[in-house]
Amino acid sequence: MFERQAQQNLSQLLQQFPAVGLLGARQVGKTTLAFVQKQRYPDALYLDLELPSAQRQLDDPEAFLMAHAQQLVILDEVQRMPGLFGILRGVIDQRRRMGQDHGQFLLLGSASGVLLQQSSESLAGRVAFVDLPPLQVAEIFSGASGAADLHPLWVRGGFPLSYLAPNDAASFTWREVFIATYLEKDIPALGPRIPATTLRRLWTMLAHHQGELLDQSKLAAALAIRGQTVGSYIDLLCDLMLVRRLPAWHGKVGKRLIRSPKVYVRDSGLVHALLGLPNLDAVLGHPVAGASWEGFVIEQLMNAAPQAQASFYRTSNGAEVDLVLTFRNQQTWAIEIKRSSAPTVSRGYHQAATDLGAARKLLVAPVAQSYPTKDGIEVLALMRAIQLVAEQETQHG
Repeated sequence: MFERQAQQNLSQLLQQFPAVGLLGARQVGKTTLAFVQKQRYPDALYLDLELPSAQRQLDDPEAFLMAHAQQLVILDEVQRMPGLFGILRGVIDQRRRMGQDHGQFLLLGSASGVLLQQSSESLAGRVAFVDLPPLQVAEIFSGASGAADLHPLWVRGGFPLSYLAPNDAASFTWREVFIATYLEKDIPALGPRIPATTLRRLWTMLAHHQGELLDQSKLAAALAIRGQTVGSYIDLLCDLMLVRRLPAWHGKVGKRLIRSPKVYVRDSGLVHALLGLPNLDAVLGHPVAGASWEGFVIEQLMNAAPQAQASFYRTSNGAEVDLVLTFRNQQTWAIEIKRSSAPTVSRGYHQAATDLGAARKLLVAPVAQSYPTKDGIEVLALMRAIQLVAEQETQHG
């Protein structure tokens, strides 16, 4: 039905690096992509490190991995064995001396912080990473798409089994089970001893306050825990690629800038499941609809230009831009997001775009056709905005 954008990147990197890490939340499709690579490497060895049997095979990891020195070794949920990274460095170097310069290991992980920290310490220069987000608009629609076409992806979210479910009820049930499994099984397996009820309440509160400035003290008071504890819980949800902190833009503009980050539950389908919204009518009738759409669009645009610096802009006087993308050539785009089919922007947006020196001013909305306005703003359908952002990153990569 669709081809994941990460497939090509993964194949290319396996031809260049000894190890490639594929990062993404649970159930996002990492194992499926790994088995695509397994078809291209017929002798590839796959180990799921959640299974005790696979862990036992690595009781002597150096001996085991060297015994399979001519094969691509795929290690799934590799964060379950963090001590393995130091061993991998020596094995990679031994295999290099045997003439195998690339395609040695494919490391799958659903805890980005663990993988990035361990690899930076042990595998510097030997590993490249590919992020696998939930399904993206560009992976599903090859051409122009209207607002109604996007509704299933927005409402159900991009986890493949949620999006591809036979009906909204089945999709909603899948997401409820997904959330419960994360809270009751996956997170405890990583080590943190966090009460599942407390973490669920926090996750739900973040969904209620989708896209708002992070106020740890307010959240802590509601949960009857310390603000520092709230911060550590949000760190964990970010590490698991379930929540995103969008930083405030920082620079010298002679204005009082808001410094607190905004916080988003990254997958819109999980926002709706946490809030008990099983279908489009329920979402549209809930106050979170606008913020949910905003988060959905931000994820799509950031994933279309992963090398761009993403932030938001807000001053104490009300000048504001939902998403600021600064590309590698230092060109800045000011992007406003609206759910209206007849969108307008505030005077604060114009001021913010001037403050930023924005090269382009985009207004992304569920419009049937893209069009320019007399004040230099380009009103764009989401698919067109994704194309422009991706082209900009490619041209200046």
